[in-house]
Amino acid sequence: MDSSKKTDEFYEKLKAQLYDTALWPSEYLYKFIVVSSGTGIKDIEDLFNDLGAVITTNESKNGKYTSVSINVRLKNPEAVIAKYKEVAENVEGVISL
Repeated sequence: MDSSKKTDEFYEKLKAQLYDTALWPSEYLYKFIVVSSGTGIKDIEDLFNDLGAVITTNESKNGKYTSVSINVRLKNPEAVIAKYKEVAENVEGVISL
């Protein structure tokens, strides 16, 4: 199975779970990990800047990586997935949790 198909299946499963577990619009918590020395933190902040998101960061013990948590209110699971895809396309080396 190619990675594109796996990714599509993952997002379809996530969408179904989001519809099953929340009433929309709803708050959603994103978590990402980026290399601390790069532009990843700023890039992620820029992507969520216009949504009124609450963004917190936490640097790893050795300072090499930073976790970025974003709490934001979104209208539906499709909006959640669209943001995941936007981050993946625009932030180099990001890990989505």
